[in-house]
Amino acid sequence: MNVVALATGLLCLGTALLTMGCAGVPAVSSASSGKADVQTESDEPESRRRARLRLELASGYFEQGQTNVALDEVKQSLVADPTFADAYNLRGLVYMRLNDIPLAEDSFRRALALNPRDASTAHNYGWLLCQQARYPESFELFGRAVSNPTYGAQGKSLMAQGVCQARAGLKAEAEQSLTRAYQADAGNPVIGFSLATLLYDRSEFSRAQFYIRRLNNSELANAETLWLGAKIERRLNNREGMQQLGDQLKKRFGQSREAAAYEKGAFND
Repeated sequence: MNVVALATGLLCLGTALLTMGCAGVPAVSSASSGKADVQTESDEPESRRRARLRLELASGYFEQGQTNVALDEVKQSLVADPTFADAYNLRGLVYMRLNDIPLAEDSFRRALALNPRDASTAHNYGWLLCQQARYPESFELFGRAVSNPTYGAQGKSLMAQGVCQARAGLKAEAEQSLTRAYQADAGNPVIGFSLATLLYDRSEFSRAQFYIRRLNNSELANAETLWLGAKIERRLNNREGMQQLGDQLKKRFGQSREAAAYEKGAFND
């Protein structure tokens, strides 16, 4: 599996994933509003309180996969407060899951119009645009997210940017973004796998080996990582290492397509 295919599937673990979903269910909070003062319960208008409670319900339903119920709660949140940017952000994620691209884009645009500094929305919108092959626009939004000093998920946005750059054929830029993502969050298995895959595709096998070995020596190894590791060891003429990974692949994931490919010796497919 190439870097784009794997990252697309894993990035949307949250919406399925990329939330990542594709970006993470928005935190239901007014902290992203940019106000200097800390808002307490007594400061919150009644309309915003009702909207926030509805959005909390919507987020829970969304995470449980009850998409239509989540959408109904989001609508109720926006009835209570049409200026609630977080509600539009989640609305965008819901419509992404429903594959309604125009309404998803409309939602993210509205969210950013209300809160231009929200990095989570910028990330989500960037990922949506990446899926539409609107790469320059997506890179601008990922850059906006990463440059926000208060954003706590920079590694995720750098990873998504790297995946999109690889899809756009910008291999050098993709490597730079994924390397920065790895530095920010070395424990993220999607980043490690994506970087190893990119380096393998560029025939930089020794460097790819570094990242995939770390992943395969952890509890996060799976059929895809073991198969990539075996292919890398084969390229490095390490037959023993290749066989060890192949044995693990057959023992632990014997019914997988990767195990079948290993048995057939289909290393170049």
